[in-house]
Amino acid sequence: MKKLVGIYTGQGLAEPLQKLIRAEIPDIRLVNMIDDGLIHDVINAGGVTKAIAARLVQYYQIAAASGADLILNTCSSVGEVVELGRQLVDVPIVRIDEPMAYHAAANCYRIGVVATLPTTLRPTARLVQAQAQALGKEVTIVDGLAEGAYQALISGRAEEHDQRIMDVGRRLAKDVDCIVLAQASMMRMQKELEEAAAIPVLSSPPLCAAYLKAMLERGI
Repeated sequence: MKKLVGIYTGQGLAEPLQKLIRAEIPDIRLVNMIDDGLIHDVINAGGVTKAIAARLVQYYQIAAASGADLILNTCSSVGEVVELGRQLVDVPIVRIDEPMAYHAAANCYRIGVVATLPTTLRPTARLVQAQAQALGKEVTIVDGLAEGAYQALISGRAEEHDQRIMDVGRRLAKDVDCIVLAQASMMRMQKELEEAAAIPVLSSPPLCAAYLKAMLERGI
């Protein structure tokens, strides 16, 4: 049985993501490492600091030392630290949003990126651009920040969170071929926004779960 260690910066994503992964890969051992203060530190600092990066790398190292076959970085705000982790840890580390970014870059030319945090918006846009460059393709990224949506969600105002994402997504839909939901926590809005926007809307968890399955099937 292969062991997958997920690194989380908040509490809310672990359970729904585990369900998705188990649906794709029933015979996997899932272990969660949750530092629910990490995302707050990123927000307060306005991005990833050296101290935050060092902390995250320590989690990768602990995961590797625990016998992980795969490590999953589940937070897009800190996703760029994965490049550093890959240099220091022998176990493969997957960014949850990599398969989504690749899918968007491979299939679309004008890509809308919707986020509820500015600390997630730019890293996700850079990841999509990097995937496009690797494909030898030029794409245009259109940013959409759903201001106040994250604060609404953590304050228990889920309907306000969803509406703010919907408003931004519908506005972007006029100018793009697809919409990328930058945070895994936004998965809840995928189907509803896709119906309202009438264009493809991509969310990282389902695409990542399928990607992890493919990795394991080919022997990683």
